[in-house]
Amino acid sequence: MPNANLILFVGEALVYVTAMIGLLHLRARLGLGVFVAALGVMHFIETYLAAVFYVQLPFGVISPGSAVLFSGKLMMILLLYVKEDAATVRQPIYGLLAGNFLTVALSLLLRQHDTVSIVAERSADLAFIDEMGWLMVWGTTILYFDALMIILLYERLGRWLRHFVTVRFLICGFVVLTFDQAAFYAALRWWNGAPAEVFWGGWMAKMLAAPFYAIAVGLYLNLSRHPSLAMSDRPLGDIFNTLTFRERYEDLLSRSGQDTLTGSLDRSRFEAEAPAMLRAASAENAAVTLMIIDVDHFKGVNDRFGHLEGDRVLQRLVETVKSKLRPVDRLFRYGGEEFVILCPAMMHADALRRAEEIRIAISDQIATPDGRSVTASIGLSSTPADGVSVEDLLAQADLRLYAAKGRGRNCVVGR
Repeated sequence: MPNANLILFVGEALVYVTAMIGLLHLRARLGLGVFVAALGVMHFIETYLAAVFYVQLPFGVISPGSAVLFSGKLMMILLLYVKEDAATVRQPIYGLLAGNFLTVALSLLLRQHDTVSIVAERSADLAFIDEMGWLMVWGTTILYFDALMIILLYERLGRWLRHFVTVRFLICGFVVLTFDQAAFYAALRWWNGAPAEVFWGGWMAKMLAAPFYAIAVGLYLNLSRHPSLAMSDRPLGDIFNTLTFRERYEDLLSRSGQDTLTGSLDRSRFEAEAPAMLRAASAENAAVTLMIIDVDHFKGVNDRFGHLEGDRVLQRLVETVKSKLRPVDRLFRYGGEEFVILCPAMMHADALRRAEEIRIAISDQIATPDGRSVTASIGLSSTPADGVSVEDLLAQADLRLYAAKGRGRNCVVGR
């Protein structure tokens, strides 16, 4: 009987890998959604079998849900990454996680119904739904970490086993399936009191499943002459950021509070960041300098050449100013043609020299269509001499900006 079960296991694995590779290979004709939907549909039966359906094999008590179906799913996720990219493979991972959390949430609501029996001696077993829901959430959470681990490990192994894709799949399977078996068995032990032989038998079965799927995938990739058998040119950190949507978060963060015309930060970001910068500087007993830059005769540029030319001047001004700033300095569009710079850990004398460099760069590098130089006036203030609050620094810098304009413009006033 154990030997017959083993033959059935091999047959199940063959059916699974053939069907899933076939769906992935035909994605250009059928659509990738067919492959992804198949992964999702299989998840419930995988979890159910892993929780309650076990058979005896020569080396232990095994569940086909865990050893065959889940092991195959993890290898299919890695294959999807190899055939597509990290942005594609993250979609089924997050879809499964969201769907399983939704299952649990709805099962909690379903329990509030007063049900009626329409078939004799049959009633809804909502406790079963609850148990399976939590197991699926736990299993999908593990799958999330499994997927991150197996993809990043696959890329890391590429440094030493660049063209040995089957070996890389095999090592990834051994490592990640061992982690997965330990994590999922912990849940089975907690909920169902599963004995230790379930862990060891399942682990042994997964260690046998890993080479089976690695060889199958390796054969498919070589027979299909896939062009990207080596490794990605992207750093591991970039791949991780894509898998976890971090690049979307960082892009959103960089765009929020950003002036759409010039690319500088906007006034809302100034109001959020300036107080925090001053508090940090005060705690470290360091100075902060604030500069206000105002484009001279900017209304005349708009009147003579139009607002598109005025926009171009502001864009060029931001590019020029940024080229003169340190990475820690912050440039904000405060309003119209007026910009504010915050320079942490910069003494007032150093800030005066930096402001003069900015003023000269603006007049040298920016011109109107008739060849006239665009100039700017700059007012400075610094902590602690000019105050310790944002309002104090703005007020002092603004007074000095008007003093600069009173002196004929195109100059820096810092005292």
